[in-house]
Amino acid sequence: MSGVKLESIVKTYGALQVVHGIDLEVLEKEFVVLVGPSGCGKSTTLRMIAGLEEISGGQLTIDGRMMNRVAPKDRDVAMVFQNYALYPHLNVAENIAFGLRIRKESNAAVDAAVAEVSGILGLTDYLDRRPADLSGGQRQRVAMGRAIVRRPKVFLFDEPLSNLDAKLRTQMRAEIKRLHKRLGATSIYVTHDQVEAMTLADRIVVMQDGRIEQVGTPMELFLNPANSFVAGFLGAPPMNQIEAVIGEGADAPMAEFAGGKIALPKLPGLQNAVGREVIVGIRPEYAQIATAPAEGVVDCDLDLVETLGSEALLHMSIHGKPFVIRTETLGQVAELEHVTGFSAAPDLIKVFDANTGVALSGQMRVA
Repeated sequence: MSGVKLESIVKTYGALQVVHGIDLEVLEKEFVVLVGPSGCGKSTTLRMIAGLEEISGGQLTIDGRMMNRVAPKDRDVAMVFQNYALYPHLNVAENIAFGLRIRKESNAAVDAAVAEVSGILGLTDYLDRRPADLSGGQRQRVAMGRAIVRRPKVFLFDEPLSNLDAKLRTQMRAEIKRLHKRLGATSIYVTHDQVEAMTLADRIVVMQDGRIEQVGTPMELFLNPANSFVAGFLGAPPMNQIEAVIGEGADAPMAEFAGGKIALPKLPGLQNAVGREVIVGIRPEYAQIATAPAEGVVDCDLDLVETLGSEALLHMSIHGKPFVIRTETLGQVAELEHVTGFSAAPDLIKVFDANTGVALSGQMRVA
């Protein structure tokens, strides 16, 4: 079993602690993505798994074997870096084979492995080229091939797509996903791009300030964020968050805020909480546009319509505070200029404590 387990892992640089006792178990053949803003400790955590950073405290095990004091070359992991790290004087075949040559594999074994991996990655026609003669996507595939050819127990990816343009990133995301399904290898992937995290991961680990905020499947985190940080980090655009106070309603508690009020879900945590300060979270996808005042509609001002083809982003403002709605255009972009407000179903609204950011509302069912 080639799983990875982190128990109370700590990283310090002198008096500065940057990773604060994190616990995480990555199962065999699982694709786990560490995501978070710059400086949250995700790359440091990955480098500790690889052995490129010393572990200051806690225990790391790979395939059931403790790795704290094991040299990187003996951990049976392969890492794909952001900058490709290819040898410019070697061609594609030689770059892919480099690790096998160092391990003194036979020529026949090396040639067979290079042929297999280049076929998987679509590099067969480029084996005689040098890195300077390749595109960015091709170079990244060579870097991945060099990792794959070793058949490690664990693949580690450190923001491998950040140097590529938008179109290539989309293509490479799909290739990495297909590759993982084909190889079935345990993979840990670091990125700051939440779209990569949502599309690639079996499970996502959201980090902030050296701590894990939440772990779950992409849809679990999208539908049921544990706190306002996770809610605001995942999603494109992220969840709208409105500062409000809970007020009384005829059938359900209401969230009252500058510019309007909206009905909240009927949940025990929100009953008898009149006057409590909260943050109301509404996904841009779950806000329904309105073109006239009505019961349950929050009035707002339209600042900008950002068209995306079949969809559009409406940049609104509620009493000066931004609010984004994602809606279908249906070819009627001009009609969106008449939007004057929105409504939202109570069961699609998330509520967070204003002081702690912890979610107060219930769980949406994940299919």
